[in-house]
Amino acid sequence: MSIDINALSAKELESLISQAKKRKTTLNKRKPLVTVRKKLTQQARNEGYTIAELFGTGASAGAATTRAPRAPGKGAAKKTRKSLGKVAPKYRNPSNADETWTGRGKQPRWLAAYTGGGRNLDEFLIK
Repeated sequence: MSIDINALSAKELESLISQAKKRKTTLNKRKPLVTVRKKLTQQARNEGYTIAELFGTGASAGAATTRAPRAPGKGAAKKTRKSLGKVAPKYRNPSNADETWTGRGKQPRWLAAYTGGGRNLDEFLIK
């Protein structure tokens, strides 16, 4: 926020100074952030919680180091995987050329029906 004090009248300046003094007094009465953070972290730990459990993932770095160990298998973090990108299709449906399969993941229904009927997977390779 920027205020052009040159454009303010004497009355507006006095009001601004008064508001600034009130805000400064309020800020000076507060305890330092580090002190409050330590107190909250200790209180959470005493109750068996972590700051992350109480307030979400935005916990501070200091709170993360004081985390209590979790039971294995509960709340496991998701593993992030690198995207492999687009892959060219390797197999095509002979009855519908729009249906293709890259060879990754589960076989599509059309291909499973053909191979289940005794046809070989190599018959559907795109050349």
